[in-house]
Amino acid sequence: MRVVAIGGGTGLSCLLRGLKQHVRGAVRPTGAQQLIRRLTAIVTVTDEGGSSGRLRRDFRILPPGDIRNCMVALAEDEKLMTQLFQYRFSSGHGLKGHSLGNLFLAALTHLTHDFAQAVRLSSEVLAIRGEIVPSTLADVRLKARLRGGRVVYGESRITRTRLPIRRLHIVPPRCRPLPETLQAIEAADLITMGPGSLYTSLIPNLLVGGIPQAIRRSRAVKVFVCNLMTQPGETRGYTASAHLGAISDHVGGGLFDYVVLNTSGMSHPLARRYAAQRAEPVENDIEQVRALGAEPVLASLLVEDRVARHDSGRLAKLLLKLAAHRPRPA
Repeated sequence: MRVVAIGGGTGLSCLLRGLKQHVRGAVRPTGAQQLIRRLTAIVTVTDEGGSSGRLRRDFRILPPGDIRNCMVALAEDEKLMTQLFQYRFSSGHGLKGHSLGNLFLAALTHLTHDFAQAVRLSSEVLAIRGEIVPSTLADVRLKARLRGGRVVYGESRITRTRLPIRRLHIVPPRCRPLPETLQAIEAADLITMGPGSLYTSLIPNLLVGGIPQAIRRSRAVKVFVCNLMTQPGETRGYTASAHLGAISDHVGGGLFDYVVLNTSGMSHPLARRYAAQRAEPVENDIEQVRALGAEPVLASLLVEDRVARHDSGRLAKLLLKLAAHRPRPA
């Protein structure tokens, strides 16, 4: 099976940790099946905050943070070398706040003059189980039009907004994907999107010219993994169908065959912490999801680890099962 996972942030890296256990040649947990012969992660490159933002401004490179996290998630051995890539300097003039992996990618980019090549070489260092490609090599930024007409620029400002987002754009708008991105989508048996921040990790990938068209043409099984929780700055009050509807509003409907929805409840202490941040579990409005042309898939996927997150192992098995039970037409 050839799998393409699209997204960014912690959501994509969580999913990749589960999928890598099923890649051909991987060291498998007991009972896991090796179903994946090619795993490709397509990662957004619109981050402007933290270490990635500083490197982007100082060295004119694409933000490495989300890509670094995906590399670590796909690493065969998540021990010393992986810990080094995630090591973050806590002091030092100019170094404080930077992760070693981000600096490594920045240095390789300057040596090779090619960000995509730097990603490939870094992936070899970590011996990752798969391949990682940025959604575009263009220096793109986000622009959002809010309710009432106000316009805000940049991922950091968009995540902090308290007004509903009406339309998201990337600037410049005519950026193109890498050829290998379109080739991976065309050859895929399974394409996934999510979990992840709807407007800053997921939709930006679909605004790169050619990517939504390639997904729509693909004969793969296409699955949207809905978030567990709403986000105060992006999706406050959003139901499952509102997440799917926002994607349809930007690139048209009919992109996904299935929508994966969590059925697990969370503990009262964690729910209270989220409520204090004005976040809540995403409502599973099943009939409205069906009305948008996708079939809901209900499963118990929540695990609590100081935050609510998907169980990467259970999620990966569910996605592979969906694809295996509906093979591509010849």
